[in-house]
Amino acid sequence: MTRINPSEKGNTPFQRLLGYSESLLSSWTALAEVLAGDGFLSKELKEQVRRVLAQGNGCEYCKAKGKPAIPNQEKTSFAMGFAEVFLAQRERISDKQFDVLKEVFSEEEIAELTAFICFTTAQQYFGALMKIPAQT
Repeated sequence: MTRINPSEKGNTPFQRLLGYSESLLSSWTALAEVLAGDGFLSKELKEQVRRVLAQGNGCEYCKAKGKPAIPNQEKTSFAMGFAEVFLAQRERISDKQFDVLKEVFSEEEIAELTAFICFTTAQQYFGALMKIPAQT
C-alpha cells in the first residue's frame, strides 16, 4: 500500500501519486517520455539501463517491470555497466569512468545517458519512498 492515497488523475500508480498537481504530473510525464524515447540513444538501450537501476534503487514497482537482459551490443553493455558503477559509487564517479564512456559514446550520447540515469533514479526513489507496490 502506498504511503498516501492515489489521486484520480494519471494513468499509472506512479502518475496517480503525482496527480494531485496537474502541472507536476504533466511536466514530469513529459520529461519522462522525452528521456525514455529514442534520442541520441535508443529507447531499447535506455530500457536496459532503467532495469539495471531498478535493481539498485529500491522501487518494487520498477523492479517488477523486468530484470536487465544480457546486452548484445557494445553501447548497451557500456551503458548498463555505467549504470552499475553509478549505483555502487554515486558520489565517487571519476573522470576515468567518463573516459571509458568516451570510447564508445559521443558527448551528446553521454549527456543523454547521464540525464536519463539521474531522472530515472529520481523516479525510482519516488516510487520506493512512496512504497508503490509491484504490479502483478
